Amino acid sequence: MSTGRKGRGRQKTEMKKMSNESHLQVTFSKRRSGLFKKGSELSILCGADVALVVFSPSGKVFSFGHPNIYTVIDRYLYEIPPQNNYTMQFIQAHRSANVSDLNAQLTQINNKLDDEKKLGDELCRIHKEVEAQFWWACPFDGMNMTQLELLKKALEQLKILVVEHADKVLIQGDHTQTLPAFVGNTSSSNIYLHHQPNPHQAQMFQP
Repeated sequence: MSTGRKGRGRQKTEMKKMSNESHLQVTFSKRRSGLFKKGSELSILCGADVALVVFSPSGKVFSFGHPNIYTVIDRYLYEIPPQNNYTMQFIQAHRSANVSDLNAQLTQINNKLDDEKKLGDELCRIHKEVEAQFWWACPFDGMNMTQLELLKKALEQLKILVVEHADKVLIQGDHTQTLPAFVGNTSSSNIYLHHQPNPHQAQMFQP
């Protein structure tokens, strides 16, 4: 007589929501696959149009359809009569062509965007090179201390050159603008009157 302990056998799962999150995800994945398998068998064995839509606990959507999920849903919503295989093939080919055209347009747009981005990067690089080469033409608030010091020295040197040039112009003016003038009635009293420079003009170029 056997005295071994009898097993309880396969237990029936209680129909209530699982509290264990890990078990819930595993069970959902297994049951979803089984449900889609049953739908596929039903469509093959019976020639039925089948559409299954399942949302996971996390909100992800999964679907199965034969011959196509959209065709079955449209037929259900708009009461479209069943169509023969030739019509279905034509619809599928038309949809595939539209998708192919849209993908080609999307690829073309992405290529244009890439070209525009490359052009923008190149213009930005050229602009930075020009700024580095002609930094003195940039606004003062964009210069660093070294650039400001160099600009200050350059302006001081420019001021010296301007003053020297102004002095030369004034000296040349003294020689070229000397006018003979006669005072009195005799030739022995000839006096030259020299052109006097404008004091304000001379003061403006003081270093």
